[in-house]
Amino acid sequence: MLVTKITHLSYKTFMPLSPSTTTALLEKLGHHPKKKLGQNFLIDGNIVDKSIRLSDLPSSGTVVEIGPGLGTLTRRLLELGQSVHAVELDKTLAQNLNETEGQAIESGHLTITHADAVKKPLGSLPLTVFDYRIVANLPYAISSAWLESMLNTRKLPSRMVLMMQKEAVERIWAKVGTKEFHALSIFISNAFVLTDKHPVSRKCFFPAPGVDSILIRMDLLESAYLFSENTRNLIRRIFTQRRKQLGSLAKKENPTTCQTMLEWLDELKLSCTLRPEQVSSLDWKRLGQLMDN
Repeated sequence: MLVTKITHLSYKTFMPLSPSTTTALLEKLGHHPKKKLGQNFLIDGNIVDKSIRLSDLPSSGTVVEIGPGLGTLTRRLLELGQSVHAVELDKTLAQNLNETEGQAIESGHLTITHADAVKKPLGSLPLTVFDYRIVANLPYAISSAWLESMLNTRKLPSRMVLMMQKEAVERIWAKVGTKEFHALSIFISNAFVLTDKHPVSRKCFFPAPGVDSILIRMDLLESAYLFSENTRNLIRRIFTQRRKQLGSLAKKENPTTCQTMLEWLDELKLSCTLRPEQVSSLDWKRLGQLMDN
């Protein structure tokens, strides 16, 4: 079994955890980190271990990883007996993993999908697999778009442990009534609960990003609610006009949607003068339920 073989390998043998070794490997590959792809490689083993601890993985589970890069986290997941479905857009990095992790690929423990993760948010995860987790150092350039795309699959993981830009986390988990509260905040908080978060220094990456990072854990709610595409589009439209009042925004919609929105406001005793960010995620959920009736 692959797991047996990997567990006898030294942790440091296959993990580039310093600027010098990372630079050397990148030079060997003839690869320069691409800022537009958010390529900042993790070089701190403590952060890798923290990601693993937060994930609380079963002895033999299934994990989706977005942007495996040089394979730092990928190999740790394999070492722990996980079946990993990784999605990597960069051709050079994807090819490198295919060459260096041939044993894991041949055994079926690792599948690498060379694709845009926004278009393939779960990579090659089989349709028959429903119990899985997502553990990833998300490329910052695609974090929000990928989260939206992942929700669109309507096949949610039981847990996500994600490295994200601090500002993105603050927006996604913004409090109602703040200017950061937006449509994605509503969609995520109706499906997941934020259970843990840890700040991560810029020094833990190479090259060091120009922004701060946070490692977060999100667990699937027992009563997770997914908005229909129609309602998601409606809420997005509403939040592009967040300075306007809900009553006036309702009147801009077609007669059926307008009537539903007015009934929603009346049922929850919400004032027509409220602005979008002043309505809680649970109240937006009720609108979704009324829209889908």
